Amino acid sequence: MAIERTFSIVKPDATRRNLTGAIVAKLEQAGLRVVAQKRIHLTKAQAGKFYEVHKERPFYDELCEFMSSEPIVVQVLEGENAIAKNREVMGATNPADADAGTIRKEYALSIGENSVHGSDGPDTAKEEIAYFFSGLEIVG
Repeated sequence: MAIERTFSIVKPDATRRNLTGAIVAKLEQAGLRVVAQKRIHLTKAQAGKFYEVHKERPFYDELCEFMSSEPIVVQVLEGENAIAKNREVMGATNPADADAGTIRKEYALSIGENSVHGSDGPDTAKEEIAYFFSGLEIVG
């Protein structure tokens, strides 16, 4: 199995409820290692640039508004098959469909306020990591 890196966000609904530590603990218990992390507050323009891939979708404006509403915690995670592992630990986008024990099943408020984001593939992970972190900030 390959050691890889992925990108993760603890979203505003989770930071507002002081769930960052609980979420990071679940990620670490699953064998993922936090190699970069910072708490930031996106502007709506920054959120819009990050979620540009969804620009034509009906939820885009609402998503950008939500992601800029309060601070978030952005992270680079490292581990064996980190992308797939992170997605497994996060659970289904819709918390009603998420497996027991996953982050979204335990902490999400709704499909929109689902507490976490994770990269969906290697190319996306690379782009998302580069959007938020310089190479000097990633310490493996």
